[in-house]
Amino acid sequence: MNERTLVPGHSSSTQFCTLAYKPGCRGDDLGIEPIVLAVVTKSAGSNLRIQVHPDWRSFVDQADRDYVESLFADFRTRAESDPNALFQQLASLGVGPVLTHETGSNISDHPHLLTLCKFFADC
Repeated sequence: MNERTLVPGHSSSTQFCTLAYKPGCRGDDLGIEPIVLAVVTKSAGSNLRIQVHPDWRSFVDQADRDYVESLFADFRTRAESDPNALFQQLASLGVGPVLTHETGSNISDHPHLLTLCKFFADC
């Protein structure tokens, strides 16, 4: 894949992580696959971009919506003050309904993520 086929704002060497939403275990949802909630990219110079699923409220449980909304607000604030630390944290989330789903150092090797980036909105 060459540079011209990438989503604007994403170079071939862009590090990334995806955040997935997985509802809390309540017995009936043990087999539910996580849904990609956000794609986070970091390129040279600490440029951090967080893109979220435009319809995230439609699949996030009502009980989790305020929590997810507060996470997004926190991400926006911390992306301005310390993007490197925020990226490191987001790339290793392992507790709660929002989890790190996929990480890597070359987003161009993951065309499915580039497709998501075309449709996801900035946080």
